[in-house]
Formats: sequence, C-alpha cells, structure tokens
Amino acid sequence: MGRKPEPKNKPRFIYNSYGDWMATCIGDNIFDLRGEWVAFLEGDDVWTVGGEWIGRLSKDGRILRKRYAPRKPLREDIPPRPPKPDLPPRAPLPPMFSELGYDTVDVLDEDPDIFGRVSDLKPDMD
Repeated sequence: MGRKPEPKNKPRFIYNSYGDWMATCIGDNIFDLRGEWVAFLEGDDVWTVGGEWIGRLSKDGRILRKRYAPRKPLREDIPPRPPKPDLPPRAPLPPMFSELGYDTVDVLDEDPDIFGRVSDLKPDMD
C-alpha cells in the first residue's frame, strides 16, 4: 500500500538548522510567523516576493542551497499575493536534521532576515 499524498493546503513548517520555526508553507506560498507572504515555490525552488531565488526547500523543512551556487536572474513574473492564512499558533517539534556538508548552506541560518530585504540584484531607483 502506498502513502496517501498530503493535501496541498496542509501547512508545512520551515525551520533553520537550530530547530527554530522560521516560516510556514501553505500550497506554493511561504508565510512568515506573522502571516505575511514572503516567498513562493516553483517545484522545490524558493523565490522571495521580490523575485530573488534563495534556495531549495528540502524534505526536512529547511531552505538549502549550495555554497557556491550560481545566482539565478531575478523573476519578473511574481504570482499574485495570496490571502492571509490562518496559521497555527505553534509548530510541531522539528525533525532530526542530517548534517550538512561544507558545500551546502542553510539559508535561514546564514541570513535569517532574507525575507525582509530587497534583493541586491534589483536595479537602483533613479
């Protein structure tokens, strides 16, 4: 017997390597702890609402990227802002995380404010 696929709107919790709850993924959208839309998924790729690629969502709930991964160009085709969800008041305990090799970076460990800043790839305003 195979496993049932999880419902698309079931919350997936995103943690950093210390086990801190950092965000919640509902469908293809990622929300911070206040319920603000901060990123979206395309497959496993995580893109900020500013169009910057920051990494891939791993099966254990971390956003990871290779330390020397080439940066993808900014996206202009940002999906429309989803409605603010009803987030759970707290997250379950994080899973046991596997060790990361030197070539892999936990994005939320290295830059916990990544969702709150404007990409340096955006052109300056005149």
